[in-house]
Amino acid sequence: MTRVVARPDRLDLDSPGRRDYWVALEHDSIWGDHLIPLTVWVGPEAAEGRGLVAFGSNHGNEYEGPIALKHLLRTIRLEDVRGRIIFIPVLNPSAFRSGTRESRLDDGVNLNRAFVDGAGVTPALAGITHRVAAFVRQRIWPRVHTVIDLHAGGDVARFALCANYHRVDDPALAREIEETARWFGTPCLMVYQNLTPGLLPSEAERLVKITVGTELGWGRAVNVEGVRYAKHGVLAAAIRQGQLRGEIEPIGYHRAGTQRVLEMIDRDCFTVAPFDGHYEPLVECGTSVRRGEAVGLLHDFDHIDMDPWPAVAGVDGVVLAQAWAAPVPRGQHIVVVARVAS
Repeated sequence: MTRVVARPDRLDLDSPGRRDYWVALEHDSIWGDHLIPLTVWVGPEAAEGRGLVAFGSNHGNEYEGPIALKHLLRTIRLEDVRGRIIFIPVLNPSAFRSGTRESRLDDGVNLNRAFVDGAGVTPALAGITHRVAAFVRQRIWPRVHTVIDLHAGGDVARFALCANYHRVDDPALAREIEETARWFGTPCLMVYQNLTPGLLPSEAERLVKITVGTELGWGRAVNVEGVRYAKHGVLAAAIRQGQLRGEIEPIGYHRAGTQRVLEMIDRDCFTVAPFDGHYEPLVECGTSVRRGEAVGLLHDFDHIDMDPWPAVAGVDGVVLAQAWAAPVPRGQHIVVVARVAS
């Protein structure tokens, strides 16, 4: 396939066929463009406002999503596409090139906090990261009803592998979101708080879209199971949402019927580092713990003779995430224990 460089207003996301683009958004510093890879398939049953989009590299140091989508680019056949499928394996090219969570080489903004009022429109929010958010709003949201946002822990946290989502008020939408998440096959489904401003999934949910995220790895590495879950979950969503012909069977913990729904929707679930230190985990992610049980130890090597500070579980539940890198700054969430919902 020939990948064409095109400004957002020159994209054809509606005509039948497959098209491969480099979406060109003007660079903030060099005389040139940031290039976002986008592939669209449009089949004979495509309908206005209906389709699936899957994003990789919302954060630039999380690689299971980009790799899974790159593989799927080679395997999805146009003749099997019924509706509209859009893949953007690297949504944030600035952060991806620097291998960082934020767009560190440019405006330093976290894309998954950039979906705020005025993003990419007002002068104060006109950097590349906010303009990526504006591109998604203007060109992608009107054409899809299903949104997959593939994440991993990056350098921040090690997770029990999970698909995730927020609670929504509409019962029918909530059921469809949970079912879409289950098809990834991950050990856990994470239900998380919806108070953080500027999240891409939060905006998609407000627009009444079937929205699922993931945490499929950590440590700027590539998790084998994470890639497998990502590919399967995206294909399952496309098939189940009527955008792709085919049959698909459950895998992993979904197939075994052993997935756990874990809720981390209040502050008691989070244990915060009270000082700069080095974190030592005492249990693996996925372990059941009781409130008050020590999950890890925070060491202060400037005060070498001081006893380590115990990072204890704030609730009864399952260790869903822990700090990945040993050095942690004061204020970081170093342990997340989620309550078992089902």
